[in-house]
Parts: sequence; C-alpha cells; structure tokens
Amino acid sequence: MNAAARRRSESPTTAPVRRTDKDQPLIDDIRLLGRLLGDVIREQEGAPAYELVEQVRQLSVAFRRDADQAANKALKKLLKGLTGDQTVSVIRAFTYFSHLANLAEDRHHIRRREVHERAGHSQEGSVEVALSRIRWEGIDTDAVVQALAAAYVAPVLTAHPTEVQRQSILAAEQDIARLLAERDLIRARAQLYASSKDALSPRELAQNEEQLKARVVQLWQTRLLRHAKLTVADEIENSLRYYEATFLREIPRIYREMELQLDGKRIHSFLRMGQWIGGDRDGNPNVTAETLALALRRQSEVALRHYLTEVHFLGTELSMAARLADVSPAMQQLADASPDRNAHREDEPYRRALTGMYARLAATLRKLSGGEAARHAVAPQNPYDTPQELLGDLRTIEDSLQRNHGGALAAQRLSPLIRAVEVFGFHLATVDLRQSSDQHELVVAELLAVAMIEADYSALDEAGRQQLLLRMLSDARPLRVVGAAYSAHSQAELAIFATARQARADYGAEALRHCIISHTESVSDLLEVLLLMKEVGLMRGTLDSSEAVADMVVVPLFETIGDLRQAASIMQAYYDLPGIAALWKRSGAEQDIMLGYSDSNKDGGIFTSNWELYQAESALVQVFDPLAAQYGIRLRMFHGRGGTVGRGGGPSYQAILAQPPGTVRGQIRLTEQGEVIASKYSNPEIGRRNLETLVAATLEATLLQPTKLAGKPFLVAAEALSQSSMAAYRKLVYETPGFTDYFFSATPIREIAELNIGSRPASRKPSQKIEDLRAIPWGFSWGQCRLTLPGWYGFGTAVHEFVHAKGQDPAKQQALLRRMCKQWPFFRTLLSNMDMVLAKSDLALASRYSDLVPDAKLRKRIFASIQAEWHRTAEALEMLTGEKDRLAHNSALARSIRHRFPYIDPLHHLQVELVRRWRDGAGDERVKMGIHISINGIAAALRNTG
Repeated sequence: MNAAARRRSESPTTAPVRRTDKDQPLIDDIRLLGRLLGDVIREQEGAPAYELVEQVRQLSVAFRRDADQAANKALKKLLKGLTGDQTVSVIRAFTYFSHLANLAEDRHHIRRREVHERAGHSQEGSVEVALSRIRWEGIDTDAVVQALAAAYVAPVLTAHPTEVQRQSILAAEQDIARLLAERDLIRARAQLYASSKDALSPRELAQNEEQLKARVVQLWQTRLLRHAKLTVADEIENSLRYYEATFLREIPRIYREMELQLDGKRIHSFLRMGQWIGGDRDGNPNVTAETLALALRRQSEVALRHYLTEVHFLGTELSMAARLADVSPAMQQLADASPDRNAHREDEPYRRALTGMYARLAATLRKLSGGEAARHAVAPQNPYDTPQELLGDLRTIEDSLQRNHGGALAAQRLSPLIRAVEVFGFHLATVDLRQSSDQHELVVAELLAVAMIEADYSALDEAGRQQLLLRMLSDARPLRVVGAAYSAHSQAELAIFATARQARADYGAEALRHCIISHTESVSDLLEVLLLMKEVGLMRGTLDSSEAVADMVVVPLFETIGDLRQAASIMQAYYDLPGIAALWKRSGAEQDIMLGYSDSNKDGGIFTSNWELYQAESALVQVFDPLAAQYGIRLRMFHGRGGTVGRGGGPSYQAILAQPPGTVRGQIRLTEQGEVIASKYSNPEIGRRNLETLVAATLEATLLQPTKLAGKPFLVAAEALSQSSMAAYRKLVYETPGFTDYFFSATPIREIAELNIGSRPASRKPSQKIEDLRAIPWGFSWGQCRLTLPGWYGFGTAVHEFVHAKGQDPAKQQALLRRMCKQWPFFRTLLSNMDMVLAKSDLALASRYSDLVPDAKLRKRIFASIQAEWHRTAEALEMLTGEKDRLAHNSALARSIRHRFPYIDPLHHLQVELVRRWRDGAGDERVKMGIHISINGIAAALRNTG
C-alpha cells in the first residue's frame, strides 16, 4: 500500500472540493488573516518564532494534503524537540489561526447567502422557503397566523464544563467579523465606481487592514485562559453578551421580516429565549438562591438598558413640532404627563413623552437591578410596574405616528422596540430551575420527618410515597415547623423556590416558568416538586379543590435509556392521579417534557439513544392526545441537544423535521451548549440565520407534517439495529476490562477536568467511573482525540448483523435499509449526522493519543476494537447512502475541513506530547498552559464539540 492509500485508510475522505470563483473571497480572507497573524508573531516574538510556526505549518500541510510520510516524520521530530516556551508559542499561533479561520468562514457563509438572495434563490431553512412551501400546499396566510398564535419556540442557553471561550477574546473576534464585513462593502463600492475618481478602495482597504491588524495584536496579547475557575456569575455575564450582540435586535428583525411575508399581518410573539444559567443546580453546588437572584437581576438590567438606549435615540429622531404634525389625543396626554418642562421641547410632544418614559425606565432599572441609567434629562421617577405599561406608552406613540403620516418613522426603531418589549419583557429570558430528583427527595423526607408525619419517607415504596404526597398536597397547612432546625441542604433548596416566587412577582410570570427534574424515574418525583412549590406559595390551593393553581410547570427530564422507556407510562400514571389534569388545565394547560440526549447516548450509544428518544416521543403523543381533547393541555417537547452529534447535536432544521409525527405542533424548546453558542450567535447575521432555521423548521413540521408514520418494516428494522448497536457499544464501554483506564489515559479528560472552563464539576461524584462522569466532558474528550466515538460507535456492527441475520437474504436486508435512508427522515438525519462525525474523526491522530496508555496490551486491544468498528461504520454508511466519500452532500463543511484541518494537526501532536510530559512529572506551568491552550484551539477548530 502506498503512502496516500495508507493515509486514506486511516482517515475518512471528504467529497472533493473544487476551487471555484465563489470560494476565492474565503481563500483571500484566510490568507489575509493568516498573513496578519504571521506579521504579528514576527513582530512580537521575533523572526525565529515565526519561522518555526511556518515550518510546522508547511510540514503539516504536506502530510495532510499529500500524505507525505517524510513530512510526517520530520513534523513529529520537530515538535518533540521544542522547549516549553516554543511549544506554547506554536500552540497559540495555530489556536488563533483556528479562531481567525472561523471568522473567515462565517463571513463567507453570510456572503454566499447574500448572493443567493440577490439572485432570488432563498435557501432551505429560511422562513421564506418555509412559507412558500406552505402556500404551495394551499394553506393561506390566516392559517399561518393562527398557527403561530398558539406556537412557542425557544432556544435555551446553558452553561457546561466545556465552554472554553473568554469574553475578551469574543469581543475582539466580533470586531474582526465586523471589519471583514466592512471590507466586502469597500470592495463592492470600488467595483460599482470602478471608473470614478471617487473610488477610494486602496486607501480604505489599507485603513481596514490596519484595524484588522490591531485586533489581531489584541488577540495575541490577550491570554486565552482564565487564571481563576469560572464562577456562575461569570457564566451569567458570558451569556448576556449574546443578547446584547444578537438576540435583542435580531429577534425583532425576524418578526418584522415574517410579517412582511405574511401580508403585513401582526403575529404573536412565539419566538422566545430561555436560560439555565443561574437556575441549573443539578450537580453544581455553586448555584444557589443568590446566583438565581443575580441572574434575574442582571438579565433585567440588560433588557432595560436596551430599552433605555432605544428610547433615547427615539427621542432624537421623533423631533416633530406640534404645529407641523398633529398628534393623537392619547399621545398629547402622554406628553402632558411627562415631567419634562424644558422650554426647548415645549412644542415637541413626542420628545417630551419619551423623556418621561426614559425617566420611568430609569426608575424601573433602579428598582429591579439597582443600576443607574446613563443619561438623566429629568430625574428617575414613577417606575413601570409591568412591561405591559411600557408597551401601552410605546403603542400610543406608534398609533399617533400611524394616524398622522409618521408611519415611516415608526418602522425603523419604534416597532422593533415594541416587539423587543413583547418578547423580552423585564426578564429578558425565562430561567429554568433544574435539580436532581434525589435532592428533592431529601428535602421532602426531612420536612415530613421534622413535622412527625413520616419518619422515613425514603423507605416507602412508590405507592406509599404517592399516597402520602397526595395527602399532603390536599392539606392547606405548610409542612415547615416554626423554629425547627433544618439542614443546610433543605434550607438552600427551599430558598431557591422562595426566590423564584419573589422573582416572578418582580420581573413577571415569564421570568420563571419551568421546574425541571433531572433523573425522573417515578411519579413521586413529580409530586415531590409540587409539594415543594406548595410549601413556598408557588402552588396555591389544595389539590383536591377546584381553585388550586401552580405558577411553574413541573417538567420531568427523562435521560437514560431506562428512563426514556418509562416516560409514557410515568406521565400516564401522573395524569391519572385525582386532581392533576384539572390543576394543569387551570395553570396554563401546558406540559413540557424534557428529553436527555447526552446521558442516553452515554448509556446506550448513538443509534439506541436516538431510537429510544423517537419511541418515547411517539408514546408521549399517544398519552397527551386524549388530555388535549379533554383538558386542552398542550405537550411541548424540550430537547436536551448538545453541540456534538453524540449529545443530540447536528443541524437543527433537519432534526426538527425528523421528529415523530405530532410531536412538534408549534411547540419546541431545545438547549444550546458550549462552543456552539458562540459559533451560532456571536455574529448577529449568523445568529439570525440560526434562529430563522428554528422557526422555519417548526412551521414546516407543524403545518406541512413532513414526517409520516413509519411503516412496520422500518420500525422492526430500527429496533433490531438498536439492540445490536447498544450491545456493541456497552460491550466496549461498560463490559471491556480496562476500558475506563484506557479512556482516562487515551483522552485529555483529566486535563479537561482541571481546566478553568466552567463552574460545574466534570463528574457528578468524586470517582473515576464512566457512570459518574458527566456526558458533556465524556463527549468533549473524544472530540479532542479525534475519535468522536459517541457519535458513531456500534452502528457498523448493527448494520452488519442486520444484513447477515440468520435466515435473511442479505440483498433484501440491504435494500430495506436503503429504503429507510431515502424515505424516513429520522433514519436519514441520523445517518447524515454520523457521516459528519466520521468526517471529523481521524484514526491516525487518535492512535497518537492511544500511545498515552501505559499498558501496551490494553492499548492495542481496545484501539483495535475501536478501529475495526470505525471501518465497519464507514462501510455501512457507504453501503446505505451509496456515497464513498464523506460529506458528499455537504459541500460547505467539506470545504471547511479542507481549509482548516491541516492546521489542527499540529495542535493534536503537541497536545499529545505535552500530556505525556505532564503525566510523567516532567512538566511545569508552561506545559500545563500549553495543554489547555491546545484544548481551546482544537475545540474552536472543530466548532461543535461543546
């Protein structure tokens, strides 16, 4: 086998990417940013450092693109001989190059979309295409507006222990993204005025390049790592930046564009935002009532400061004089009520009104967050009690403008502000509470014991627990005994619920709506939370009465394979209890159910996880259809999707359309995690596109019902594949002697656990067991060593066993699987995600990490099993899809891999070398820093590892 062939056998080939004119701007941007980075390195670190980086780059490219084994040998030798300082310098260079390449790719994505739109070719996943398909099916505008009136779509930002980006880095990168966009405008203007003396392209481009270099200098002189571990407060601040950069402005823009396409008809504010940060205390002892209060306070401050800024600029724009433009009586009344008595604005009713509104908003800011407004034309006074009061004033202005020939003035700033207040209120985003069921149980047990009602609640069987809890929920008296001493845990948990109750009063009902129960395994897990809510006044009235209402939805989270299989029976039993269905009918008639992708994958592997989720959703629909008919209760699935395919990641558009029939119906929430948040939402235009994709998919899944019921042959085949896949996966991960030792040695999991990248511990318990390890660092570690094992392992064996099942015709079995791929969105989407994961994997690099395992026999045995399954999975995908190359239908990602992966290889090689030194005790702080920077660089380059 020649070198090229041997290389291909160790790494998946992507579809050939042809260099076309449309790719040239991307190539130019990457070269420009690379050149600027090189100039900065030469200036800051000296010529030898620059030459070293160039030497590493050239050898890596030669090896990756040309399978040059001599270059590979030279590269390994060079990297092994580097000093600690040299290593850190090279790692920083390639890490920053990965970040810059991301920015160039994002710019090119926007550029290509603009080209398509100018040509009148909207892309799949856009609202425009979704609405055109809906119209094609004969569904009119009124039906769409009516469907949206009952819809609820919400991405939910979460913080997890793989988020490695620092805010100072993100800020500099946002500036670079803006400058790249300006560069395109300069070029376009130069082309438009090519024959004119006014064309300033060379000078403007030079100024632009100078600003780009300044930002690259800033990046180079800014440390990538935190010195101190991230706190929950830090995570709160990190998430709020995306609201300021993207959500507050882009979500109103989406509504505006939708309304234009719906004949100008007003649509309900169905697209909202959710947050876990500050309220997610499952496995995170650092989340307390104080952090919850902080999260809500800071969220409110961000929303109110946005409104203050917009009201200020409205005041500069709406300068109309009363003698030149009439105003409505309500508008005049609003102006007269303003405390603004400035003589210069005496005949400017809009400005007077807006000055008064600014003063009220400033007072609201002070009341809810303790913050002070930036400007004070008049002193803060008379705060708004609710967002509806603010909306009333804004609509008074809008109505007056519309009636008096000022409609054009309302469209630019006022209408988006009105929509923003509708969507974000005074709370910005709905914060979820989340805690593990066993922690709730501890509190309930203590409350019952101290009240001398039940000495050992935990010893009761499920029936006994339910009976007791129902009796307590039908008793108007609280459980807490005045003056009794309760444990710190119980006090902390009850404080969370009490804080939630007060926050809803302060910030509005949308501030907190969901109480999520991790590890839901029984009906009593749901009743326990209801009882805790009753204890603090979040549930009022007794369960057996006709007045009982609950302020927050009790949301079960079904995570493991076993939990998913019980989901429907648990919910059926819960709603069969006396008073439960009536309670939720009175309390908003909504039932969210969260489905955990991460733990089910770690439990049973990629195929079984997805199949069990599919079956659980289908079964839950059967439970709730009768409840919807009788009580009007709406079922909303909350998908705990992560960034990686192994944790439910992958393209959201295809994932939503592949949901089982009847599971969307305009209702969906899904988590956004780790680096995926930065990748999707740090750039406003990219962010709007991703949000629009969620809306478009929900519209199509609701109104077009693209997913039909799968036939019995497909379902039977999927079950067989699931059983084989899970058996293969568990045989490796949970039944192979020494696998845990292999994992902790062959991946940088130990180093990841030490990195200051999140407030949450990497494991739920202080142990070195796979069962106790959080699913997020589990998947993150496999991505770092480029095996991406959670995203494909077991599928190859499953297909092989299905095709060659005893008594079956292999040709017919293959034909059935191919039909499933073509006709069943669930199966096709899952295969597409595996295809992407395999394209990002690399056995040759993974083998370098495998060398870190001290036990040679263990290393060879386990890596050989992984390698064999990798090849089986690649062959299975080729057989089912008919495509030999990976990413044959994803040219954008294939192009991305071609451009960026040669520059990731040095980071992997250096990471392995430094991990070896560190574990051998030969490392110092520079070695540790190098490892952690390499983790950042690889995560940034792979993009969907968080």
